[in-house]
Amino acid sequence: MEPQLRVALFEPDIPQNTGAILRLAACLGVGVDIIEPCGFTFSKQRLRRSGMDYLEHVDFKLHQSWEDFYDSRVRSSGRLLLLTTKSKLAYTSFDYHDQDTLLFGRESAGVPNKVHKAVDERLTIPMMQGMRSINVALSTSMVLGEALRQIKISSGTKEY
Repeated sequence: MEPQLRVALFEPDIPQNTGAILRLAACLGVGVDIIEPCGFTFSKQRLRRSGMDYLEHVDFKLHQSWEDFYDSRVRSSGRLLLLTTKSKLAYTSFDYHDQDTLLFGRESAGVPNKVHKAVDERLTIPMMQGMRSINVALSTSMVLGEALRQIKISSGTKEY
């Protein structure tokens, strides 16, 4: 069974990061939810440089607002997992399921309190003291890789 794991981007600011994440998702067979408003005009043309021709191969959904996205999640059976610097639970210490959605905040501001309160769990990438955050595309790659590794092991598959 292929994982139904998804990545969600909350109001992304930087088109190059969004394009890189869409490309990563296309290569790994993971869906992406993009929660507007974005800090840029969302268009394939804006994302083409970083997403290249991979954009045609990714399953992505554009949501007009947090409420629109969250309402669609209520009908879903998976958990919503927020990656944040405001957590003590390391992403490597968490057990992922194939129906999970990994939620990443804005590059400039993270997510508001209402989003923090709505998620099922908050996870963090441990960093050196004094460092603020890791680039969202790199963070997505790290956490998605760990989640897919765990899902692969738990499903008994040899390859993803």
